[in-house]
Amino acid sequence: MSVHTVTVEVGGRTLSIETGKIAKQAHGAVVVRQDDSAVLVTAVGDDSPRPFDFLPLTVDYQDRTGSFGSIPGGFLKREGRPNERETLIARLIDRPIRPQFPKHYRCETQVIATVLSYDPTSDTDVLALCGASAALHISDLPLKEPVAGVRVCQVDGEFLINPSREQIERATLNLAVAGTRGAVCMVEGGALEVDEATVVDALDLAHAEIRKIIDAIEQLRELAGVPKRAIDPEPEFDPELVAAIESKGLAPMVEAMKTPGKHARKAALKAARNALIEELLADVEDEELREERTKQAKKIWDKLLAATMRRHVLEKGERLDGRATDEIRPITCEVGIAPRAHGSALFTRGETQAFVTATLGIDLDAQHIDYAGSTGADRRFMLQYNFPPYCVGEVRRMTGPKRREVGHGALARRALEPMVPDKAKFPYVLRISSDITESNGSSSMATVCGGTLAMLDAGVPLERPVAGIAMGLIAEGDKYAVLSDILGDEDHLGDMDFKVTGTSKGITAFQMDTKLGSVPREVMMRALSQAREGRLHILEEMAKAIAAPREELSPHAPRITTIKINPDKIRDIIGPGGKTIRSIQERTGTRVVVDDTGRIEISSSDGAASEKAVSIIRELTQEAEIGKLYLGVVKRTVDFGAFVEIFPGTEGLIHISHLAEGRVNRTTDVVNEGDEVLVRVIDIDRSGKIRLSRKEALAASGEVL
Repeated sequence: MSVHTVTVEVGGRTLSIETGKIAKQAHGAVVVRQDDSAVLVTAVGDDSPRPFDFLPLTVDYQDRTGSFGSIPGGFLKREGRPNERETLIARLIDRPIRPQFPKHYRCETQVIATVLSYDPTSDTDVLALCGASAALHISDLPLKEPVAGVRVCQVDGEFLINPSREQIERATLNLAVAGTRGAVCMVEGGALEVDEATVVDALDLAHAEIRKIIDAIEQLRELAGVPKRAIDPEPEFDPELVAAIESKGLAPMVEAMKTPGKHARKAALKAARNALIEELLADVEDEELREERTKQAKKIWDKLLAATMRRHVLEKGERLDGRATDEIRPITCEVGIAPRAHGSALFTRGETQAFVTATLGIDLDAQHIDYAGSTGADRRFMLQYNFPPYCVGEVRRMTGPKRREVGHGALARRALEPMVPDKAKFPYVLRISSDITESNGSSSMATVCGGTLAMLDAGVPLERPVAGIAMGLIAEGDKYAVLSDILGDEDHLGDMDFKVTGTSKGITAFQMDTKLGSVPREVMMRALSQAREGRLHILEEMAKAIAAPREELSPHAPRITTIKINPDKIRDIIGPGGKTIRSIQERTGTRVVVDDTGRIEISSSDGAASEKAVSIIRELTQEAEIGKLYLGVVKRTVDFGAFVEIFPGTEGLIHISHLAEGRVNRTTDVVNEGDEVLVRVIDIDRSGKIRLSRKEALAASGEVL
């Protein structure tokens, strides 16, 4: 097999895609490179359809610590289950490529991206996305058209494509964008309160670069692609059955659609469908034929339902629950509902509800991050999102967080993090936990709103409150309708789902998935403007519950006292094997954290305990000051003077000439071991040796010598 390579300039740097050298037994395999980053992406698909009603596509992304010269931690010293970064990148790849397969394709398919070399100047997430598309496109798997992805950031007012990690950390806008030749189909990212026009400008620039990569992928297919496998055409419905359902089913369907409430409406639609099918198949006695006709009738009904819902929105402005296209469902907000939590909130919007808690911690509670590209800094703001089955009235086995939960949590964290104060202003580590207790519409946006409320309830001095809203779009030809605060069914039946979070000043996070071939700029601007109006309305409703951070922290939250000591004294606080610091914590009931700069944090919900710990630490780390008086203890005497401990661990020398006025023949004529003596520090040399004077101390105190 020959080796083929194509190159393209992306963001002013060369991106190459190579095939034919590695993983030649896969149906498609490429290595994507930019700078010193390299990702191997393989695609393999079975040739036998599975009995599923969905595409069994699996996407896995795996960093290899060897790719950036590191050995995994832990006992096993090898990579384990996917970490958060790997899970999020796998979702980033899955979302744009999944819609490119035929809707009825049912052969199990797997895409695996493995990082061979990681260079911080070129992150591997969008490289893996481009590689997945290329591997599928050159294979025999039935990808309809290739996609590609880039990262676009705004740094110092300028847009950069595929920037370095250092540039990303300084960005005011950071978006991962994927698209086909015709349109952007996926966006994921965050911002520091940017305006809507800036987001659209970034998407336009990203799409121009995406088209260049797609040209390269098409070129690679011409060089190394294989013929696409033949797949069975999508089954056609019985025209008579279609006509019967459309003529007899439309009226009961429209009536059932008017039923208020998610579950009640679902039950009404199901009852109307089943009654219609029973009527249409009353004369069919053959069981196999009846079963086949029933399956077909259900699919016809679902297509008619989607078309009817869309038509009602476009032609009549009527939504499933009767709202106007820009109307937000009723919102209620409560705070402080969990007395022992440091901060808590219950945010309800229509039939979507999130119970959120905010917990304050200290440095020891921060999450250590050792992903590829991480700077080694601990994560001081955490957010976890949970979606239990009862929130949608289902029974399901409880396991660890799924990819969707990890993704929704990351989106909510990205939305809130820009407004969380830094360590200098607020020294606490923060954890937000969101449990979705009801769901019909965007629960991730409810998490953003509930997270804001819970932090305000906890007394966190946010820069500004953050709210989020899920938007939808329905388009047919030249007609389109932008829907605010979409329901779950509107998400499923619509053409675009995008979530926007932000403050009254600007956008902080953005996520979009679209099924459309293209979205005109004016439509995108209209959608973002309508989202802004909805966001401002939600912020007003939230402010009715709590508008500013509480002035006092919860009595159950730790109080953090910060003091600074000489770094040379850190060893005195730690003690041999940590003995001293453990003793301080046990004696005071506090938690003490010391960093390498000499910064010490003492945390406790008991103020007196914190003061006691500070006193002990001050005593252990105090340093002698020239001119200051001390009452010390003579530790030993020598011919030329006496060594006096002025405080624990610190000694100075009283030269015999400074023991008293006049001549002193022997040290022991004035002091002996164990005596308490008043001394003054008269000098500290460069090596830290302390010179003391009893003579000057007694003179200063007015005592008779």
